[in-house]
Amino acid sequence: MMFHDHLNEVKRREHALQIIGERIATEGREGIYDLTGLSGGFPLGREDIGLLETYVGPAVFEERLQIAGREHMGGEMIAAFNRTSSAILASILELAEQGSLVVHYLPELPSHPSIPASTQLAAARYHETDDFTEDIPEDTSLVVVTGSTMDHRVVDESELQHVIERAHSAGVPVLVDDASGARLRTVLFNQKRACDMGADLAVTSTDKLMHGPRGGLLAGRSDLIERIKSRAYRFGLEAQPPLIAAMVRALESFDPSEILNTLERKGYLLEALRDLKVEETPTGIMIKPDSLEKLYDSTYTGDEIGVALSMLLLSDHGIITIPAVGMPGASKTLRFDLASRDAERLEPELLGEAIEDAVDKLSGIIRDRALMEKLIFGS
Repeated sequence: MMFHDHLNEVKRREHALQIIGERIATEGREGIYDLTGLSGGFPLGREDIGLLETYVGPAVFEERLQIAGREHMGGEMIAAFNRTSSAILASILELAEQGSLVVHYLPELPSHPSIPASTQLAAARYHETDDFTEDIPEDTSLVVVTGSTMDHRVVDESELQHVIERAHSAGVPVLVDDASGARLRTVLFNQKRACDMGADLAVTSTDKLMHGPRGGLLAGRSDLIERIKSRAYRFGLEAQPPLIAAMVRALESFDPSEILNTLERKGYLLEALRDLKVEETPTGIMIKPDSLEKLYDSTYTGDEIGVALSMLLLSDHGIITIPAVGMPGASKTLRFDLASRDAERLEPELLGEAIEDAVDKLSGIIRDRALMEKLIFGS
């Protein structure tokens, strides 16, 4: 196994970042196509730069963050964090009672690793399920619902509503992990915002399917937000002024039509890849590791083959996907997100040719373990 521990995953990620740096050094930013849907951005204006001081920044941007954040997410109050995982950690540490149960409903297993890990740190017990009819046990102190999974499986609105109602009947608060779902659910599936459906808290990532920085935006009940902010300050989980300013700019400039415009490009890409087993996502396509494993008669796991294909796409074509650059524990599904800004520079036909070329090349080296390890981890 190439991924028997997180150290190898870190090594893989560092190698991918090295490749990106080398391509930018030789070809410029135009030589890279970030199709992760997580590329984000840092949209600051010149007038913002002088206001990013420790205390000046929050004084200037906090009120605008509240206005723009509530418009995007709903809820009574907004809090900014340095990562969505940081917001989840602070929420669970504050709301999950020691020894109690955190119940997590999600459209497809498994969970993002931040939720069970945060529950463990809170000395609580954890249970996840994709059965939205499953009862909420009496000793539950927090219910978490995932709005959209790492592979963009979106929760059914009626199932989300029923879980919120059942949790409230049991006196249990609900946190909706809407990392990308805050835009996928509302823009493409015409669902209500989680807070408008009664969720006590909802968190989103300001870099997913929007051009903001990598950060977490927590919305919801003001009494809970205040408690969670206090917890976050103790551990340095809160967003710093540059991040808050960039969040504000991204929220104020968010344009839903950029997501809607992906539908036409997706149709062209599906046609270009009609001979390869791919699946649709709301904003593009994906290639699951299990389908790759079936393509080759080898001793490698689907995850290993998925990462190898992702690294070939990066090294040969400058195309960034999550299996190459993702953090340890991230999904190994290759997602090609056509809502990414770089997708506008890459014609669907050319992207299809790059994917087929990488698949063909991988089939030629997959039986040579030394070449595979060099591809994934470098020399």
